[in-house]
Amino acid sequence: MTYFTKRYHPPGTAPGELTVDAATADQPLTLRLIDYDATEYTEKENISFEECLPHLEHPAMTWIHVHGHAAPDLLRNIGKAFGLHPLALEDVLNSGQRPKVESYDGQLFVVMSLPVHPNGSIITEQVSLFVGKDFLVSFHNGLTDPFDLVRKRLRNHSGHIRSGGPDHLLYALLDVIIDEGFPVLEDLGEEIEDIEEVLLASPDKTTLHNIHHIKRELLLLRRMLWPHREVLNSLLRGDHALIRDDTKTYLRDCYDHTIQIMDLLETYRDIMTGMLDIYLSSVSMRLNDVMRVLTVIATLFIPPTFVVGVYGMNFDRAVSPWNMPELEWKYGYVFAWLIIVAMMGGMLVYFKRKKWF
Repeated sequence: MTYFTKRYHPPGTAPGELTVDAATADQPLTLRLIDYDATEYTEKENISFEECLPHLEHPAMTWIHVHGHAAPDLLRNIGKAFGLHPLALEDVLNSGQRPKVESYDGQLFVVMSLPVHPNGSIITEQVSLFVGKDFLVSFHNGLTDPFDLVRKRLRNHSGHIRSGGPDHLLYALLDVIIDEGFPVLEDLGEEIEDIEEVLLASPDKTTLHNIHHIKRELLLLRRMLWPHREVLNSLLRGDHALIRDDTKTYLRDCYDHTIQIMDLLETYRDIMTGMLDIYLSSVSMRLNDVMRVLTVIATLFIPPTFVVGVYGMNFDRAVSPWNMPELEWKYGYVFAWLIIVAMMGGMLVYFKRKKWF
């Protein structure tokens, strides 16, 4: 997992300067335009920005969505056409920004983090939104376009989205971005359940690796999704002329979703912390079991070792009557074994009664 995902200009670069990132310059670009009002609807895909300019003169609501890597020249043209602030355009180009909302001369600039879960690893993609009196421009540099359902609602005239203004379209896009956190958390929940089953059965080093992997992903999600609450709170409580009171009702629903997501995140983090403790306790208990068995085995052989050590001295009785008379016994060897077996059996019974194994 890559911890540092933010793109940035070299230190000392002039503010608002747009320079191309060689690492993303070859990413494909798709530009979509949707022009609509309560009665008419126009949608164009894979067009140039120059083809969008005639639609800007219409009084209808215009939504331009830029999917993929936006070159600096395109950003400058869009910024010039809509009067976008250069610092905001710089934040679009340098992705990995912290979610935020800023106001520029009657316009709103919103940055959000879109969580996705491809190939079993979580990444966050930046979505940048510019909202004006009769337009919305969105930028997304991810692999897939998350706003297909919003366009379908616009085509089908579903709900109030066509009759609403740019603030209602903003709400619809924010709702999609925020709700994308639920399927990601659902996938994480299934992974956590699998880890829990293995942890209770037969944990190994792979289990420990999976626990740390999930903990890192949860930490990344928390860092990128926690500011969503601040964004929604700013839109709800801030003095933004573009946000109408009836739209704030819908935004409050989005705010509730951010709280639910953060509650799930915190719950998962606590579960993973508990799993790590269980894993360490399990490893310690397994080590204690091994050491207990080895200690019992070693203890059982201490008295027999003493016995055979004593009788291994072999002092000749002909030299002294105090030397070992047992060496001359006919059944001395058998007697020694009986003593050894009796001592070991007695110790096993004693250990069992003490519940030492």
